[in-house]
Amino acid sequence: MRDFQMPGRSAVYAANGVCATSHPLAAKVAIDTLQAGGNAVDAALAGAFVLGIAEPQMCGIGGDCFVLLKPAGGEEIIALNGSGRAPAGYDADAMRAKGLRTVPLRGIEAVTLPGAMAAFCRLSDDHGKLGLDRVLAPAIHYADNGIPVAPRVAFDWADDAGALQGAARDHYLINGTAPAVGQIFRAPGQAKVLRRMAKEGRRGFYEGEVAEDMASSLQAMGGVHSLQDFANVSCDYTDPIQGQYKDIELVEHPPNGQGATAILMLNILSHFDLSAMDPFGTQRAHIEAEAAKLAYDARDRFIADRSARLDHMLSPQTAARLAALIDPKRALAKAAPLTEAVHKDTIYITVVDRDRMAISLIYSIFWGFGAGLASNKFGINFQNRGAGFTLEKGHPNEAGPGKRPMHTIIPGMLKQNGRVTMPFGVMGGAYQPCGHARFVTNMVDYGLDPQAAIDAPRCFSGAEGMVVERGYSDKTRAELSALGHQVSVAHEPIGGGQAIFIGDDGVLIGASDPRKDGCALGY
Repeated sequence: MRDFQMPGRSAVYAANGVCATSHPLAAKVAIDTLQAGGNAVDAALAGAFVLGIAEPQMCGIGGDCFVLLKPAGGEEIIALNGSGRAPAGYDADAMRAKGLRTVPLRGIEAVTLPGAMAAFCRLSDDHGKLGLDRVLAPAIHYADNGIPVAPRVAFDWADDAGALQGAARDHYLINGTAPAVGQIFRAPGQAKVLRRMAKEGRRGFYEGEVAEDMASSLQAMGGVHSLQDFANVSCDYTDPIQGQYKDIELVEHPPNGQGATAILMLNILSHFDLSAMDPFGTQRAHIEAEAAKLAYDARDRFIADRSARLDHMLSPQTAARLAALIDPKRALAKAAPLTEAVHKDTIYITVVDRDRMAISLIYSIFWGFGAGLASNKFGINFQNRGAGFTLEKGHPNEAGPGKRPMHTIIPGMLKQNGRVTMPFGVMGGAYQPCGHARFVTNMVDYGLDPQAAIDAPRCFSGAEGMVVERGYSDKTRAELSALGHQVSVAHEPIGGGQAIFIGDDGVLIGASDPRKDGCALGY
């Protein structure tokens, strides 16, 4: 139990339904949707559409999503891949001929097709109860009337505003500047798009006037995106992957997401007695950092649209060999390549309803405001997921037409004794597999409840060296430096997390990260 004389927040306990997400208005909309007769899918979609207006630097209708879903009445988990592909004219040779060694993080080369809207429509049709028109109504209201900008959103918006170019500046700045805390942001163009989708479903987005706006805007900026590319966008149901850590089973989305990296990390960490270490001391941070370097190196070698080496990544023998490379007294000479771009701009929403349908949904445009580009007429912000490709010839993740890039966003679920016990997610770009592993070990090895496991300080050893939150002591940072880590204090909080524990007593426990503006709500 937390110390009630110290800053912090309690978990949310409820019996009928819970939503946890990164913005309070989206959480409220999700609960309203449940109380109006919707199920967890309806509620998560209603909240996610609102998040595109409330946190436009993080997500939006021009982005991608991944979903794990447990339908009511059973323990089977379904995976839905809502990540978009490269257009048919996408050409790695053409990029290399221009002298590019990597896909630029901003600009037209990074823009892949938006997949989230296809997945949202499919989820509504296949698993929702209310229909897409009712699910979209709250987001249409907020796009028309506006949302006051929340504190963390304002912080990120100011950081990311410099990336906006052309029409994106008109749609996402107010009088040429990022909005301040409390200032009202409206998105009238997106309201028109959402109204079309409410009437026509996916056709209202991927065909007709909206698709023409996206395709013509991209072509004017030098893109190869065609109307046929948009019409061909689809999503795919697939089988989740899983790994065991002590008595907990971690369920992840398969590639092209990086969920296998989290499973590999936990497999490596299982070779160390974490429970004997100070949970927020030097040794645990060091071992976790080394496991991350090795697991991420495997990620960058093997994860792609169609990963041929997935069995190798998930093999216990692979984890054992990698664990043997870790020196408890010295950091590896340098971080793994981490060739996939690192950033933190993602939203996550999880909902469990009274019938115990559970959804874990993660939704993103990748970097802050994605590629920094938007469609002229409707202001659809384009993602920069193409930066997740490599231009290394012959690599499994080499950029190419119709391919999906390696993705950072990963929804998670936990099972115990065959029962789904928790949908959860940890935002934070490349940090996410490390965040999943830390969340699990916080609970399993240190007995923290979900809220405490999310609240706890974080560190991450990646492309920028070892970034450490201020929750770690100066002494620990000095000791990590002495072990050979390139330590710096994080400029911004590392990621953000949400979770809902499903008790076998009928009680739901929602947890939400204080690093974001959001909350867990229940009824």
